[in-house]
Amino acid sequence: MSPLTAALIGGVAGFSIFVGLPVARLRGLSVGIQGFLNALALGVLIFLLWDILSHASSPVEAALGGVRQGRPGSFLALLGIFAGGMAVGLLTLIYFNRLLMGHARGDGGQATPRGLAMAIATGLGFHNLSEGLAIGQSAASGALAFAGVLVIGFALHNITEGFGIAAPMAASDTQPSWAFLGVAGLIGGGPTLVGTMIGLFATSIFLSVLFLALAAGALIWVINEMFGVAKRLNSPPSLGWGLLTGFLVAYSTDLLLTYLTV
Repeated sequence: MSPLTAALIGGVAGFSIFVGLPVARLRGLSVGIQGFLNALALGVLIFLLWDILSHASSPVEAALGGVRQGRPGSFLALLGIFAGGMAVGLLTLIYFNRLLMGHARGDGGQATPRGLAMAIATGLGFHNLSEGLAIGQSAASGALAFAGVLVIGFALHNITEGFGIAAPMAASDTQPSWAFLGVAGLIGGGPTLVGTMIGLFATSIFLSVLFLALAAGALIWVINEMFGVAKRLNSPPSLGWGLLTGFLVAYSTDLLLTYLTV
């Protein structure tokens, strides 16, 4: 597959994230609907965190076999990358928001809706780097049909990610500009294209684990922040139903991707 074709399919998969972003500009919604949308997005992110951690830890666990055979090097390297990536993804957002974005934080110490949206986009960007790697590696190995199926599946999955970015801003008093949404979409979806090009020319399980661990660390911070927002806007039953619905919607798109690639 030519680099141009690979870039095209990676772009289609990544930039489908823009489909869910216009939700951020919805206004006139009741507090109940705003709260449910935020809980729905939180459910999507909780699923993504679980999914990311599952994929990131699988190579680490597989490398344990080498330890039994007296070759611990690969396991130790992957374990260090996994732990270090999570630490960087989590702590970078903590200190970045504490030191550089203090002026943008609300009275209650919570990140602003735009700050949350950009943090979500950043975490999903790391996740989508790993998705791009899978597309690029499939294309490089000659599995063109499989690469095409991955694009369809990831594109559908990324639509829910776009909603996850947008939902916190739907509860904001100020409507985000299209330019801001464009930047958020590029940060969240653009790395799929970058990962595709990396995967086309280089195959590395270490890079995949690194990108996934970075995404997991970032999403841990985001989920913690969003719980504060969701609890303010929702009653416990509403929060529970929103979380459950968001989780199951994201899980359904992942099952579809799995079905298409088996």
